[in-house]
Amino acid sequence: MKGELSFFKIIEQIIEKDRRYKSEAYLFVMAALNYTVSKLEKPRHITGRELSEGLRVYAIEQFGPMARTVLEHWDVYTTEDFGSIVFNMIDAKLLSKTEEDSVDDFKGVYDFKSVFDKAVEYKLE
Repeated sequence: MKGELSFFKIIEQIIEKDRRYKSEAYLFVMAALNYTVSKLEKPRHITGRELSEGLRVYAIEQFGPMARTVLEHWDVYTTEDFGSIVFNMIDAKLLSKTEEDSVDDFKGVYDFKSVFDKAVEYKLE
């Protein structure tokens, strides 16, 4: 329980410094990171692009047609926002990075409208 409390406290501290995203966005990114790593054959470091793809899949699995709406409610509109969240957590020592990792790895991985709206197109016949 103590570890959980310190995690939430650290998220609060991050938000005090950078108010762009809601706490739920940080919790979601952490859950999606765990989800993405669990899908690998063997656990390993993942790139920003790989994490962005994992975040997309996880959002659709968790929220279905509401995925983009939920993310936007948390003020997350682009994969660059995912990168900012990840690097805020790296700065707070919640996550680690390699020398090659950069916030730029998250730039333009996909367009939210394209991937989230396309995932829920319905056909009426």
